[in-house]
Amino acid sequence: MARPRKFDEERAVDAALEAFWTAGYEATSTQDLCEAAGLGRSSVYNTFHSKHDLFRRALALYMRRRSDQLAALLDEEAPVREKVRALLDSVIAEETGAGGDGRGCLYVNTAVELASRDPEVARELERDYARRHDALTAALEAGQRAGDIDRAKDAGALAHFVTATVSGIRVAARAGAGEAALRAVARTALDAI
Repeated sequence: MARPRKFDEERAVDAALEAFWTAGYEATSTQDLCEAAGLGRSSVYNTFHSKHDLFRRALALYMRRRSDQLAALLDEEAPVREKVRALLDSVIAEETGAGGDGRGCLYVNTAVELASRDPEVARELERDYARRHDALTAALEAGQRAGDIDRAKDAGALAHFVTATVSGIRVAARAGAGEAALRAVARTALDAI
């Protein structure tokens, strides 16, 4: 008979998420994961099978949380242009504010570090991108119907543009762009939609 687990698996995934987000996939060792989760090596391998499997679970948790945040923002009672402004403002605050921790976005970090050489992770990133794109497209189409967004523009293309702007702000911040430069990017994006 197998012994019951004596730890909270979700808490362990959350701890692993923090470790991967802080150091990246390659730089996070199995020992780092054991220490972060407070587990022994055998518990990590018996439960998650490999560092890669644990990373995929952590990435899925991160993407689910970010998707939930985006959905909550898009469900607010406000014109869609204000929702996009709030999205861009929140990204700038995360990257430059006192609450920012310098880790950037795990999605963007993973896309840069792993997507080109890890097909499984690339597929997960693509699925998440499609979910966010669909949500933004629907919001922008609603904004077009309400007269908040130019009806002559392609809502799907605008959704790609907003997503690229979010990622671009995050990368520019990591490369040293200051808050004023990031706010200029956000203003230009809002003017474009």
